[in-house]
Amino acid sequence: MIYNVSHRTTYRYEDEVTFARCALRLTPREGPDQAVLKSSVTVSPTPVSMSEHIGQFGEKVMTALLERPHKKLVIEARARVDVHRVPPPEPLGGLSWEVVRELAVGAESLEITSPANFLFPTRMTGIRQEMTDYARRAFAPGRPVMAAAFELAATIKREFAYDPKSTEVSTPAIDAFRARHGVCQDFAHIMISGLHGLGLPAAYVSGYLRTFPPPGQPRLQGADATHAWVNLWCGDEAGWVGFDPTNAVIAADNHIVLAVGRDYSDVAPIGGVVLGSGEQKIDVAVDVVPA
Repeated sequence: MIYNVSHRTTYRYEDEVTFARCALRLTPREGPDQAVLKSSVTVSPTPVSMSEHIGQFGEKVMTALLERPHKKLVIEARARVDVHRVPPPEPLGGLSWEVVRELAVGAESLEITSPANFLFPTRMTGIRQEMTDYARRAFAPGRPVMAAAFELAATIKREFAYDPKSTEVSTPAIDAFRARHGVCQDFAHIMISGLHGLGLPAAYVSGYLRTFPPPGQPRLQGADATHAWVNLWCGDEAGWVGFDPTNAVIAADNHIVLAVGRDYSDVAPIGGVVLGSGEQKIDVAVDVVPA
């Protein structure tokens, strides 16, 4: 499936901002199941400089430097992406989770896609016994890793409430877990924490999810969403498989990958610093349109 994606973020500041340095991870990721046909990122007001580099996990990072005083900042990314993700066969099988754990621990490669890079806790995805025990309910001895991971994702979907006002981007997994509510970022962090507690390699994925309007209603411009889900390494043959605990599905052609990291802080679409005082308001509009 080929998509045209647009992602427009508008910052409005109460007082003038005199300086800003923005790190933009807004170019979709190239990979074996996703090709970027074209992409662009524009910033207004015009930066005094724009540079780019490849981040630690293979993501494209653009850095914009703004020195003109402004009260409004608009960042717009556009891309045309070919997604051809083949889901694993049903029923979900493959290696047992214990075998995957042993293979991951014994991995010798330190390339960006190696499971060795995604075994350890972070500030946002700390290993806590209560989250490990929660995940363990799905991981019976000898169970295929993909079947167990899908059950864990489905359990999170069923037992946690989606509440956009309940957490912030800095909320650690354990806080959202104990409160039993959050958003896609929180559910991904909780699942990653539980998998790490079992010794399994899991990564955080930022991207887009194509959404569908209710039957009989028109599609609203800007109504699609940035999204987050989990990549789990399932062995050399199966590789990395995406599990979406917000929707209890395996990531497929409706999921467009922006970047992969250990947690949200590795792959935030927009980060950086601004010099100014007063409050700010942020508006985000995303469109994912099949071409």
